[in-house]
Amino acid sequence: MQLNLAVPSPLQYFTSLVQCDAHFPLLEAAISLAQDEYPTLDVQQVLGDVDQLQARLKRRVARDAPALQRLRALNQFFFRDLNFGGNVNDYYDPDNSYLNAVLRTRRGIPISLAVLWLELAAGLGLNARGVAFPGHFMVKINLPKGQVVIDPFSGQSLSREELAERLEPYRQRGGMRDEFEVPMGLYLQAAPPREIIGRMLRNLQDIHKTQKDWARLIAVQHRLIVLQPDAWPEYRDRGLAWAAQGEVASAVADLETYLAHADDALDIDAVSERLAQLRRASH
Repeated sequence: MQLNLAVPSPLQYFTSLVQCDAHFPLLEAAISLAQDEYPTLDVQQVLGDVDQLQARLKRRVARDAPALQRLRALNQFFFRDLNFGGNVNDYYDPDNSYLNAVLRTRRGIPISLAVLWLELAAGLGLNARGVAFPGHFMVKINLPKGQVVIDPFSGQSLSREELAERLEPYRQRGGMRDEFEVPMGLYLQAAPPREIIGRMLRNLQDIHKTQKDWARLIAVQHRLIVLQPDAWPEYRDRGLAWAAQGEVASAVADLETYLAHADDALDIDAVSERLAQLRRASH
């Protein structure tokens, strides 16, 4: 019997990680996103680096310490001693989404910082989860006397009033006022790991679209489609990126897939016209 010893591509590796929601390795999947930019990245090495941080933190905290004491020790270690925090000087640097770079520079964006913080919290046995708050990813932790919501960008604990203030622009933009006001609790629901990875990828998607960096955008779109195969707009976006790269056959296939499923999308006419242009160009 011949053994297949071929090393999986970054996309194949990512595919293997995100197969199943029941055993979704959030940290490993998040680290693996950097392999498109850092092809020689050793994901296991980065996991080991995080394990070392976790071991250092555990040595500081008694096993029977109350949850609030463990939380304080975590925040002291993460935000003050290690000096993790938001990259206020270059927020849209793609490296802010790559955990190997975040570990090196100690700077990131809310969601990448949150993934590292959540891993350390889990190591201390804390009941912490990510929160897909509009515009700014948060973490929350359930303590015996209530829930604490923390901004991973700054390490600040946020009161209900401060959260409401941050939410206000989104409520106004969405017309969610008066009798249609959504309870705050709905904005503070725990985000599943698949959703967290999707949000990390969409941050990269936005950066690459803005910079018209089609090759990097296509790599991100590959991952988004693996992660959420029924998210049809991702096929459209990949198709338009293929078209911008001059890869007409791939563009046509993706735009056809999108139109076959996007029954009531507002952009059907525009995408259909682009598809017709591409077909004419290929003949």
